[in-house]
Amino acid sequence: MRLIKKPVLCNYYVTYRCNASCEFCDIWERPSPYITLENAEKNFRDLKKLGVKVIDFTGGEPLLHRQISELLTLAKEFKFITTLTTNGLLYPKLADKLQGKVDMLHFSLDSPIREQHDAGRGVKCFDFVMQSIQIARDLGEKPDILFTIFEENIDQIAQMYEEIILPNRLVLILNPVFDYNAVKTGKGLSISTLRELSAWGKKKNVYLNEAFIALRLDGGNHIDKPVCKAGSSTIVISPENKLVLPCYHLGLEEIPIEDDLYNLYQSPQVQQLIALEGRLPACEGCVINCYMQPSFAVEINKYFWRALPSTLKYNLMKGTWKQLIA
Repeated sequence: MRLIKKPVLCNYYVTYRCNASCEFCDIWERPSPYITLENAEKNFRDLKKLGVKVIDFTGGEPLLHRQISELLTLAKEFKFITTLTTNGLLYPKLADKLQGKVDMLHFSLDSPIREQHDAGRGVKCFDFVMQSIQIARDLGEKPDILFTIFEENIDQIAQMYEEIILPNRLVLILNPVFDYNAVKTGKGLSISTLRELSAWGKKKNVYLNEAFIALRLDGGNHIDKPVCKAGSSTIVISPENKLVLPCYHLGLEEIPIEDDLYNLYQSPQVQQLIALEGRLPACEGCVINCYMQPSFAVEINKYFWRALPSTLKYNLMKGTWKQLIA
């Protein structure tokens, strides 16, 4: 049964450019402009009318956008919940300008061991993350650590938890890695790894969407009975100010917004593409977290119930639950 028929999340790609070259991502390889404040303001107004509650400022590396502070200020004026994930390289320089503007601030960290994290990111950024944690805490922020889980780093969760999370009173977000396009990373995490992740998700200061585990054990999205609601739950906007459908990772169509996102979204062309969500050949077996998480929130099924406890736990920890139900 469909619980929410409106889109709830916007993945707003402020740029595809990045100052790292992560081995499990190919976004940084794409040429890219930066979004403009003028386009963003018009889109924010239409996103509000469409029912969106959360804007994820993403990339690439979103802090490369020289007006990221102004974009966040504008989003808060429209009363959006804001999220942003950064590799930490630029955060120390921008922290004062970002203070109080990001409801869910995530620092990417994939190993508690400096050399291993830096090798996976293609740039030395471990020390910047450590510095960013201290600066953010000094400013009264509540940052999270986004820990992308592979088979080869599952055994490092305990060290991350004990040496970085608990001493700094952070939230550890466990993010199972996924394959997409030509990027092969490890979608097939072993059953033992999935069970270990599930156990960690029950601990204090740890967030893991339990529905991620259930979906992987079920073989991912199936096109004959799709779980994915990427097109209808999530609006994706590119740095070129285009609406990307049915999701970024599939990206079959990129339609110029032309200052009218509200009517474009409701047009027959877009609605026909949305109707294909989870049903295209490439959707078979998909487990992409970015789109499954909102999908679990808009339709009542077994994944909704598996996701609910961890979702409530995280929003209570972050203090954003009142904004979600407003």
